[in-house]
Amino acid sequence: MTMMYGAKAQLSQYNREAALSAPPARLLTMLYDRLLLDLNRAELAQQGRQWDVASENLIHAQAIVAELASSLNVDAWDGAEGLLGLYNYASSALIDANIHRDAVKTRDCIALLEPLRASWHEAAALIPAALPAVAPAAERVGGMLGVG
Repeated sequence: MTMMYGAKAQLSQYNREAALSAPPARLLTMLYDRLLLDLNRAELAQQGRQWDVASENLIHAQAIVAELASSLNVDAWDGAEGLLGLYNYASSALIDANIHRDAVKTRDCIALLEPLRASWHEAAALIPAALPAVAPAAERVGGMLGVG
C-alpha cells in the first residue's frame, strides 16, 4: 500500500510540475481537458444516482469555468464578450444540473464545451512551444487540474 501511495504522490508531483512549467496555451487546454473529464464523470455519476460523486465533479467543473471566465481579457478581441456569456451560461447550467440532479443539463454543458475544447487544442497546436509559462497563473491553475 505504501508503494502505491508513493507512486501516486510522484505522479501528482510530476503533474504539478508540468502545470507550473506549461505555456499559457497548454494551461488552457489542460483546463479544458479537466473540465470535460469532470463533466463526463458527473454525468455518469448522475446516471448511476451517485449524487455525491456527481456533485463533487460538478463543483470542480464550476470552479474551472469560473477560472476561465476570470482570466478572460474581454478587451483583447471582439469575440471575448460572447465567450464570457457562454461561460456565464455554463456556470448557471452546472449549478442547476447539480441542484436538480439533472444529467440532461450536464450533457448539454458537455455538448456546449466540447467543441470549444477541440478548438482551443487546434489553436494551441499552432503556437510555438518555446513561449514561456506564466507562473502565477500556473500556480492557481495547478489546483484546478487536481495537481496542487
